[in-house]
Amino acid sequence: MSRAASGGQPALAERAETTAPPRSPHPALPSAWPPAATRPADDLVAVEPGTPWADDPYARALRVGHGPLFLRRLSDPDRPGQGELLPLDVERWCAAADAVDLAVLRRCTGPVMDVGCGPGRLVAELAARGMPALGVDLSPAAVSRTRRRGGSAVRRSVFARLPREGRWTTLLLMDGNIGIGGDPVALLTRLHRLAAPGGRLLAEAAPDDVDERLTVRVEDGHGRHGRPFPWARVGVTALLRASDAAGWILTGRWTADSRPFVELHRPKPPYDAPDPTAPGGPAPA
Repeated sequence: MSRAASGGQPALAERAETTAPPRSPHPALPSAWPPAATRPADDLVAVEPGTPWADDPYARALRVGHGPLFLRRLSDPDRPGQGELLPLDVERWCAAADAVDLAVLRRCTGPVMDVGCGPGRLVAELAARGMPALGVDLSPAAVSRTRRRGGSAVRRSVFARLPREGRWTTLLLMDGNIGIGGDPVALLTRLHRLAAPGGRLLAEAAPDDVDERLTVRVEDGHGRHGRPFPWARVGVTALLRASDAAGWILTGRWTADSRPFVELHRPKPPYDAPDPTAPGGPAPA
């Protein structure tokens, strides 16, 4: 379990269902893992795989604004020659922020970093509200689309040197991006270093109680694909376990439209009382 909020941290929020307009039954996030279609790997079109997220079907889908697009699970030793196709909701990512997104953004205080910003719907919405926000993504197409929407973004890995290290008031980790790098503890530890003391992380978990490390690749509906890379699937329980290991404190959790979220805080360092023996310290009574 995560450490309880204490001291100046807000009390742990009760789990609450927020009301949002119904969506069509296609949650298709990297973090939403519905029963997936399979087909033999031999049926795939033979193409030269591109760099993950940068020169692969994901980049092409962002340029046109739609899929179909999938993650194919490759690390399933019990099903050799096959792999699940896990849908990616490119159309929703390329659209404006929806009601569930907006409820998350209302919890933000600036400056905000969106880790794995994709085509920039959240960064653009924050910019429209006058809140300083920066998207970070490996995909040139994602960064370009974010900037065209009026947001700011840099093409960089979250594990590389980034602007304002240790001074971000809010970090966003949405749309299954807890899977980045295939190691949630390493990712959350990195985000802990990016956050300002007292800063918050708003993270989306998988809707199922899962904790998996995978090898996947991005594919389109025609068998074109990028190179394999590590990924992770974590539900709320696993996310909280990883966040506790990374030094975060849980201060809220809720579910909206079948999408679970947690709010985490980086604790402020304890107050150090002045040494009474130091020069300029208080005189003894």
